[in-house]
Amino acid sequence: MPETVKETETEKGRGDRQQRHQGSQSSPNVVSLISQFADDNLTLVRNISTGLAVAGVILIARSIKLITKFQAASEIPARFIEKNVSLRGKVHSITDKGLEVEHIPIHLPVISPLLTKHSGVCSSPLLVHLVGVEMTPEGKEWLQKNLLPAQTVWLKLISREDDILHCLVSQSRGLLWSCCINENILRLGLARTTPITGVQPDSRLYWQLHRRLHRAEVKAERKGLGLWKEDSLWERASKSIRDNALVRLMRRLFKRT
Repeated sequence: MPETVKETETEKGRGDRQQRHQGSQSSPNVVSLISQFADDNLTLVRNISTGLAVAGVILIARSIKLITKFQAASEIPARFIEKNVSLRGKVHSITDKGLEVEHIPIHLPVISPLLTKHSGVCSSPLLVHLVGVEMTPEGKEWLQKNLLPAQTVWLKLISREDDILHCLVSQSRGLLWSCCINENILRLGLARTTPITGVQPDSRLYWQLHRRLHRAEVKAERKGLGLWKEDSLWERASKSIRDNALVRLMRRLFKRT
């Protein structure tokens, strides 16, 4: 009996080894078949890989609106406003309401044309207001001279009100330096600071912007520029004489004679 059991166990072990051997042979066979197929159809495999990669980029671009061209403030996602995303644009014109800027999205070769919604349609510019700034007529003239049509600017989104974007507008001056138009126009005394529209007064962003713009306005006031320019002594004396009642009376008498 023991010998019979022993022989049975031996045969069972031999069978297990054969099954493992057959399994180990089948695995390399499958791998070799896949490798052979890939070698024989290398172009197809590459095309599939490229297609999957392009599809992935398109899905990502669509989800984050990476290459979408915005033609109205309402088209910009709320998360862009919340995170104060910067958009690139091209100046169209300067109006009494603010700047008209055409949005320039990020361009990706091949992919951008596939996702362009407004292909062949006339572009509509975004209406942009300099946040925290109340412009004077002189300020508008300065903008018209310094922000020429087709000039590139950066719009840092602060808030949105109806179809108007309230932004910090920057102008590139070389590779590593840019000029904030909001600060510059205040620094020249061509505008006044106003409350930051669409931002909570007790928020950190509000006070950062307020401090930044107020500092620029104070510089103009100290230097007596633009709105803060004081008349000279001769100008003040001449004005007081012209406004004097006796002088006005004498002028009327001379006119009658």
